Amino acid sequence: MDRKQFLTRSLKATVGTLIAGPILANTSSCNTPEGSDEDATTEGDDLRDAPAPLVLEQVALPYGYDALEPSIDAQTMEIHYTKHHAGYVKNVNEAIIAEGVTATDEGELLGAVGKYSPKVRNNAGGVWNHNFFWQVMGPGGKGAPEGKVREALNAGFGDFETFKAAFTDAGMKRFGSGWAWLLEQDGKLVIGSTPNQDNPLMDVSELKGRPLLALDVWEHAYYLKYQNKRNDYVAAWWNVVNWDEVAKRMA
Repeated sequence: MDRKQFLTRSLKATVGTLIAGPILANTSSCNTPEGSDEDATTEGDDLRDAPAPLVLEQVALPYGYDALEPSIDAQTMEIHYTKHHAGYVKNVNEAIIAEGVTATDEGELLGAVGKYSPKVRNNAGGVWNHNFFWQVMGPGGKGAPEGKVREALNAGFGDFETFKAAFTDAGMKRFGSGWAWLLEQDGKLVIGSTPNQDNPLMDVSELKGRPLLALDVWEHAYYLKYQNKRNDYVAAWWNVVNWDEVAKRMA
């Protein structure tokens, strides 16, 4: 064999090896171990059986943006509902997925919120608190309750005016942002406040109980109309309290 023939045969052998390599690799990848199809099916079944992530939702506003005028102006209501509240909903649902939150309902989430991130805690609270807040307000407020609510407040605080002063004080003395609450706690009515978007249903809250009435004292709830005069906002807010809704929650 001369040099030319030797080089030609060597080149063909090398090319054949390069082509055969990928073919053999592809063939071997198709030869899966026995039982692997069953394992893949089982894994797929597990994914299908996994519960869907919890989704928190924004309640429909029970009235128009201008329905609480002049106590709460329409522009504040619209921004509060469509920007702030909607933002909490978006943020918490993103965090639930990102952090693999396993709670199956809102109550379970709030009751164990201390084990999750500040993003979950703040935004879950923001969703629940505002859903509650919209419902305990309404147009045509009476300013003061009647019937069983009035009787319960008289029994718990002496009279309505004493209750009103104590609740107003809780809202005014909450430093920075937060909420004032009327709660049922071990069969008694209690007034208190929480910071930021915490609420009395959270495991991390120092104030615990069943919420009956809430007041948002974040600046975004009143600043467009009242600027820094929180006291004027709180005084006007009493005109839009939905005492019928409070009565339902006392049942």
